[in-house]
Amino acid sequence: MANTIQISCFNGQAIAVFGLGRSGVSVAHALIAGGADVRAWDDSDASRASATAENIPLVDLYSSDWSDIAALVISPGVPIEHPAPHPIAKLARDAGVEIIGDMELLARSGIDAGIVGITGTNGKSTTTKIVECIFEASGSQTSSGGNIGVPVLDLEPLDKDGTYVFEISSYQLDLTASLGLDVAMLLNISADHLDRHGGFDGYVAAKKKIFHMLKASATAIIGVDDDACRGIAQALEDDGVSVVRISGAGPVAGGVYMDGGVLYDDLGDGNAVAVLDMTQAQALPGIHNAQNAAAAYAVGRAAGISPDVIVRALKSFPGLAHRQELVAVIDGVSYVNDSKGTNAEAASRALACYGNVYWIAGGLAKDGGLDAVTPYLDRIRHAYLIGEAANDFQAVLEPGVACTVSGTLDVAVGAARLSAISDNHNDPVVLLSPASASFDQFPDFEARGEAFRSAVAALPGVREEARS
Repeated sequence: MANTIQISCFNGQAIAVFGLGRSGVSVAHALIAGGADVRAWDDSDASRASATAENIPLVDLYSSDWSDIAALVISPGVPIEHPAPHPIAKLARDAGVEIIGDMELLARSGIDAGIVGITGTNGKSTTTKIVECIFEASGSQTSSGGNIGVPVLDLEPLDKDGTYVFEISSYQLDLTASLGLDVAMLLNISADHLDRHGGFDGYVAAKKKIFHMLKASATAIIGVDDDACRGIAQALEDDGVSVVRISGAGPVAGGVYMDGGVLYDDLGDGNAVAVLDMTQAQALPGIHNAQNAAAAYAVGRAAGISPDVIVRALKSFPGLAHRQELVAVIDGVSYVNDSKGTNAEAASRALACYGNVYWIAGGLAKDGGLDAVTPYLDRIRHAYLIGEAANDFQAVLEPGVACTVSGTLDVAVGAARLSAISDNHNDPVVLLSPASASFDQFPDFEARGEAFRSAVAALPGVREEARS
């Protein structure tokens, strides 16, 4: 597929491209269109075959002469530092070749549109799409991509009146240095991807890089519901950066926050104004989504969009697949797909939204354990555990929580259904929020979520209209 953004800054130069997934293919096409001598490679035979079918030139970078290569554009999933540099990254470093990603290429293309950059451990995708919805509601040209949906180089070019909204992962931040941001947002930080960053301090340092790319007089929006982000907010403010604090857990002076289920705007004269009863934003349940809504609201205000337009967008936001997605209500039991809950912090935010939970958890465990879910264990009526982490999770949860090692997702769904029906608790919820990565049993969290949907679709019983 041809790119819509052309990268000409490497015209006539040799550029290595490693990793030919969706973003790598888009990089290769954009560079070729801009006149670069592209030398692409991937460790996967299937990926190389797909690239050949798209007329991307392949060169074995393991045996290449790196002396004339100007840059290596590497896919964000490829480690460049921890736990150990990939051999291709090491070859590039040894040859003095700079290593960058697709967002850095975009930055060097000289785009005129504004850019909102959004990072954080949890909530990035939802907030990115809410912000896009707000710009659309205002009548502005806008497009979202990056770590969510479309690679940035496959987006339609926007003019100076348009705004890109980018979800940016910590991996992408490690590969980006000059993306000029009009708004930089950090939602939250909790333990995740620690192996890729050499520990928690390295992970925090990666997230902070988003603020290195703020334009002069730009705005930093920071969620202050965790210690790491509070410290970053104060340090930036001490350095003279314009900081807007947001919270889903209570008042913050001069910011945007939720208190008592109501979203408040305190960005004016010091008198906070109630702008939205969050029950009217039906696709945004829970404190975590209140934080997402507050952050998106703050972006809209920073962009000069009227509060009425922002609130209208929040009310109409439809939600995202695999993020507390109500799949079905069958025989009075709600089935909620939160497959994107890939760490304990994210799972805890889902558990906090429901009272009688039949929890499906497990997969490929991440660092940090299950400590974050501890405050919500009394809401779990039974846990159905799957994947590699099943036995370890059982050891942590029992005896306080009844557990069944189901092994696979379809078995867990069936068993959870039977318990939810027979226990006669009010408003039972079968919740897939795995607190784990998916890669032991599924290609990605989307595939896991689709498998949950399929398992629920196969269940017998009387279906009600799903409440949105």
